[in-house]
Amino acid sequence: MKRKVEKQQATAPRSAVSAVAARRARQQQQQQQQQQQQQQNASTSTGIDKEPPAKKTRSSNTQEVLQANSSTQSQAETTTLKAGVQDRTANSSNVDTTSEALDEDEIIEEGVGIDDAGQDGEEFETPSQLPADIENFTLSRHRLSKKDVVYSDEDMLCVRIKEKTTLVLIGIYDIWVKRGVVSIMGAKLHPSPNIYRVYAPSTHSLPVIKCVSSVEGYAEIELQSCASNLDRLKEISPLYNRIWNTGETPGDRSTFKGSCKRSFSILYTSSDDPLKRPLRPLHLDKKWSSTIKSLSQRGHGLKALICGPKGAGKSTFGRYLLNHLLSPAPQTDKGPGYPDGVAYLDLDPGQPEFAPMGNIYLAHLREPFFGPPFSHSSLENSRHGTMIRCHHIGATSPKEDSDHYALATMNLLDQYRVLLATFPRCPLIINFPGWIFGLGLEVVTWLIRSMGLSDVIYMSEKGPDEVVEPLRYASSEANVTLTTLPSQPVDFVSRSSAQFRSMQMQSYFHAAQPNGLQNPFWSSAPLAYHKPVCVSYAGEKQGIRGIMVLGNRHDPAVLKDIIDGSVVSVVAIEDASAIDTLEHVEKEGKAMEEDDSVDMPDAKDSLESKRLKETLDTHVVRSQSTSLPYLFCGAGSCTPLNPKASRSLGLAVVRGINTRTHHIELVTPIPSTRIREALDLGHHLVLVRGMLDSPDWAISEEFHAARNAEQDFTSSLSLAKKQQRGEEKKAGLEADQAELLQRLRGRVKRASRAPWMSVLEDTGPRQSQEKFQQTEGIWKLRKKAYIGSDSEPEW
Repeated sequence: MKRKVEKQQATAPRSAVSAVAARRARQQQQQQQQQQQQQQNASTSTGIDKEPPAKKTRSSNTQEVLQANSSTQSQAETTTLKAGVQDRTANSSNVDTTSEALDEDEIIEEGVGIDDAGQDGEEFETPSQLPADIENFTLSRHRLSKKDVVYSDEDMLCVRIKEKTTLVLIGIYDIWVKRGVVSIMGAKLHPSPNIYRVYAPSTHSLPVIKCVSSVEGYAEIELQSCASNLDRLKEISPLYNRIWNTGETPGDRSTFKGSCKRSFSILYTSSDDPLKRPLRPLHLDKKWSSTIKSLSQRGHGLKALICGPKGAGKSTFGRYLLNHLLSPAPQTDKGPGYPDGVAYLDLDPGQPEFAPMGNIYLAHLREPFFGPPFSHSSLENSRHGTMIRCHHIGATSPKEDSDHYALATMNLLDQYRVLLATFPRCPLIINFPGWIFGLGLEVVTWLIRSMGLSDVIYMSEKGPDEVVEPLRYASSEANVTLTTLPSQPVDFVSRSSAQFRSMQMQSYFHAAQPNGLQNPFWSSAPLAYHKPVCVSYAGEKQGIRGIMVLGNRHDPAVLKDIIDGSVVSVVAIEDASAIDTLEHVEKEGKAMEEDDSVDMPDAKDSLESKRLKETLDTHVVRSQSTSLPYLFCGAGSCTPLNPKASRSLGLAVVRGINTRTHHIELVTPIPSTRIREALDLGHHLVLVRGMLDSPDWAISEEFHAARNAEQDFTSSLSLAKKQQRGEEKKAGLEADQAELLQRLRGRVKRASRAPWMSVLEDTGPRQSQEKFQQTEGIWKLRKKAYIGSDSEPEW
């Protein structure tokens, strides 16, 4: 049978494949012949076959198509393959497989890719296994020449792009449109003084800059390097390593002759990447483009719900739709304008766009955004918009507590109605998670019937019918347009979902947005070096009124071990109805109406604040050993706080708990003004511990930082020795360098064996042994106290 396949391959028509595929097939045949010859020699010497021939490794896409062409593949598939795989000797700029139909849409750019004619949808190959020839994608449909470059230096580039041509960059850059109109990630950018920041990492498909309207045949844009420090997170996490531009590309060398140190690089094809990563342009289906155009023409009456299975491209479609709505055409054009911004209701706690995982929220957006979620993990002081209200679900899936999820969703919808009173022309975009079966389907159909939606977008044309039919029936009842779109094809996966969540959490805790700055910046210092916020949980100046643990009830004695080193949500309780019964809720609602005239400075002393404090005290049980306030509501399992009377201010990491002084150390990016504002309104703060992933990324930050510092210093020493050959060495310099290297190695050694959860001072082995015995058999992560920290020793 094996020889028969080889004979078919040898007689296959060569016109059906490119020279590259043919050469690869011949190489495979030669390898198979060599293996057969070796097996024959072995069988001749022994007289018997000891084992059957080894199983042949799965061939590449090109080889699979070659075999299919020899038997049953149609002429149409052969033509597609010929257009997809080009001869290596041909110029890579000529590899352009985008159909002419994609050029008809001048609003949203279309990516350029190779048709997967011979790829089996049920199989998957990692980037390291994919053949290099198949990986060569055309990214930019125009190569810059000298006449296209207006001016350039080592930090800036001003170029002219011809109409309907594209340009792709990798890295971080600011874009300024000076002439013409360009589109990027769904947004149309017109000439204006506005400068937009773009984050284009290799973890996602690269955004495409396309000229959609020209002046004298071209658009002129200026690309500027920027120092956002987001790329420096690679010093504390390997997940951020090798995702930005590295080294010069042919596009960089053609636009600047000197040494280029830009934060971005021009890519014509994926083979131009010095790291040979599997880069792809951001490709949109034609139906996606036409749907975005039709939705944007509905004006302020647009209320669209985006739903579908997991991995279908819901977030990508919503991101493009938001950018298109947030970048309206000038008033001189006929396009609709959105002066009141766009409301974005994100109901996906697993992969939120503008918040860390475990949260659902309502945001009011005013400007387009260009980048993956970890480039805008928070809206604090952001130019893009504001966070109207946020609720902590405490899990990455709404399945854990569907009732609480439904209540939080209803409250966010009420907040949107309140927002309409101030911004009556504000459309609404709802992003629903991939929870489309069972109770999730009931929630979706309830939203369709009760929200007064204008459109429902289902991101799959393959059903299943048990989901599509109820959606169609509910849409028909509510007189809502249901549109089904094809799912976004996934060519490669560079990070898992858990890794993306870790990247977004790490970005959230290291980001800062001071007032007066248009763009955020990130700190590359490990979280263990961030100064914590010390909050009292007992006494007269108690800042934390309670600690709630979602799920089953726990013994208050182990509360310290449950929250120490975990990620918690800082929740502001607005009134007693957050934890009280329905009967008391009605009374408290009347009391709130009576107290509406109370001034803000006196809110903390108001009657409502006292009632809230009394209600919390009745539900709090304190541990005898730690005095931690354990807040528990319900029977059996803990009932979450009522979303109508509570909201999440953000997340924090519990760095340490001092049971002697009754203080909790929190590392949080929440601005102090937000906390002070909540306290001034008479709200009380509680910590909510959900079922989020443990912060492993925070535990390993010190180790990665220490190891990278050692490697950088070692590399600098090697470079200095090469440059100082033949020169006299300064006395004492080598001793200082050796001492510094020894310290760096000692730091790596300590970081590798001393995690950072609880602080341990070097007080001797006996006391350390006594402290270890006090853990009551529960394994804990610890860290050494560093010099200059405000951390307290173990108590």
